[in-house]
Amino acid sequence: MSLVLDDLRLREDGVPFLDGITAEFLRGRLTTVIGRTSAGKTTLMRTLAGLQGLDSGHIRLDGRAFETVPAWQRDVAMVYQQFINYPHLSVFENVAFPLRRRGLGDAEVRQRVERQLETVGLGTFGERRPSALSGGQQQRVALARALVRHAPILLLDEPLVNLDYKLREQLRDEFRRILGAQTDTIAVYNTTEPAEAMMLGDHVVVLHEGRVLQTGTPADVFDRPASALVAGIVNDPPMNVMEGELSADALNFSAVRFPRPAHLMSLPPGCYRFGIRAGEIEAGQGETSGLVTYSEISGSESFIYLDAPFGPIAIQREGVHVVHNGSSVTFRIPPQRLFCFAGHGDGQLLAAPRAASKGEH
Repeated sequence: MSLVLDDLRLREDGVPFLDGITAEFLRGRLTTVIGRTSAGKTTLMRTLAGLQGLDSGHIRLDGRAFETVPAWQRDVAMVYQQFINYPHLSVFENVAFPLRRRGLGDAEVRQRVERQLETVGLGTFGERRPSALSGGQQQRVALARALVRHAPILLLDEPLVNLDYKLREQLRDEFRRILGAQTDTIAVYNTTEPAEAMMLGDHVVVLHEGRVLQTGTPADVFDRPASALVAGIVNDPPMNVMEGELSADALNFSAVRFPRPAHLMSLPPGCYRFGIRAGEIEAGQGETSGLVTYSEISGSESFIYLDAPFGPIAIQREGVHVVHNGSSVTFRIPPQRLFCFAGHGDGQLLAAPRAASKGEH
């Protein structure tokens, strides 16, 4: 029981919006689609909802042709980035709206709406108007209205993007609980945020410029990104990627030299791209230094951006660390944590470090 996409293509003014999209979305599995702005995520959702046509390709729902079904017959529920509610209706009536359009009786409408409002944490808010709610509460109303329909397909297009950071974190946990209970629903969740994609998804699709770059479990995609391009998309900050050269016994970045780590021993000498996550670079260690070009503190973490001898890098540190632009920061790159990518194209993954255990850099 699934929604299968086969070679979906769409071009507008010569620009590919969907470029051979092939993927499968299963019932009872929450699939997160991650990609940067203009990756094609919203276009893909509009296509699934029947709001956007295709140049070619096929969509099948449980083995039946779906791309030819009109939008009004598709029974697709959708939650948007904006807080889209009916301002003149109460919270209860906002959620009840699709049920009343179906002609359901008052008793069934009340039972389903009250149960859904309890599920999203708004059990006592039924008589309020949307204008009396916070942004997070308004988005819960929109989610409840989508869920109460029991539609076979639920599409969520960056539903938390307009909320502040703390509220997003809170609602991520709630969405995971709520959406995880939809065992008969094909749920697809768009996001630009790696944390959302990895925390919410049972399955992840990485999208870039209308192309699917990789699919897999969150652990698969995070621990073994298919390319340097994928590694940049699924890490925040994006993975540091540097050009370097492997010799018979060493790894060289410009003037920085490391012994060749064990997981790179099988690769022939040559020029490659090497990647390391910002949180795995050890600031204040080693003999290599770089000049600070920018720094910021976000919650309990500090982000330091350096101009290093081999190019710009980002360092992520736990705690609050104040540094000034133009100051020098020493750092150490643990070679056993390096990814190795091909030096051409998207940078195909050639070797990956052992997956870090929880709490390990």
